[in-house]
Amino acid sequence: MMNDVVKIRPPLDEKTVRSLKAGQRVLITGTIYTARDAAHKRMMELIKKNEPLPFDLKGQIIYYVGPTPAKPGQVVGSAGPTTSSRMDSYMETLYKLGLKGTIGKGNRSQEVIDLVRKYKAVHFSNIGGAGALIAKTIRKCEMIAFEDLGTEAIHRMEVENFSAIVAYDSEGNDLYKEAIKQYGR
Repeated sequence: MMNDVVKIRPPLDEKTVRSLKAGQRVLITGTIYTARDAAHKRMMELIKKNEPLPFDLKGQIIYYVGPTPAKPGQVVGSAGPTTSSRMDSYMETLYKLGLKGTIGKGNRSQEVIDLVRKYKAVHFSNIGGAGALIAKTIRKCEMIAFEDLGTEAIHRMEVENFSAIVAYDSEGNDLYKEAIKQYGR
C-alpha cells in the first residue's frame, strides 16, 4: 500500500488514470457528479432512447451518494458513499461513454474490476459513516437532473481536497485483495 497523496482534478485524462495505483490516496478538487441506483437506471433509459444524458460522461467521476438536505449555513447535509456494487450492472455502458472514475464504498464484482482495466478507468473507495466529514469538502452542490428522485437525483458537486483511496486501478490491481494478503482476514 502506498503512503503518497496525489492531487487530481476531473475531468480525468488517460495519463492521470494510468498513473493512479491501488492503495494510493487522492485528493480530488473540481467537479464530480452524484448518481445512485435510481439515477443510473434513468441514465440507461436515456441511453436506450438515444437521448442526451444530463452531463457528458467523458473523463468524469461519479460519486455514489444521495446527499441529505443542507442545514442553514451548509452546502449539503451528510454526503457519505453508498454501496458501489449496486451500480455494477450499469458500468460497461458508462465506461464505453467515457466515464473514468467512480467513488463508493465496498467491493466491486470481478466483472467491474475487469471493466476498469479494459476501459482504463479507476474506482475510488471512501469510508461509509463519514458523511458529515466528507460534506466539509463540498463547496457547491447543484441538482442537475431527475429532481423527482429526491436525494437520488443527479447533482453537480464542486469539491476541494475530497479524500479517497484508489481501490481498483486501471491495471486491475485490487486494494481489497492486497489488504487481505497483507493483514489477513
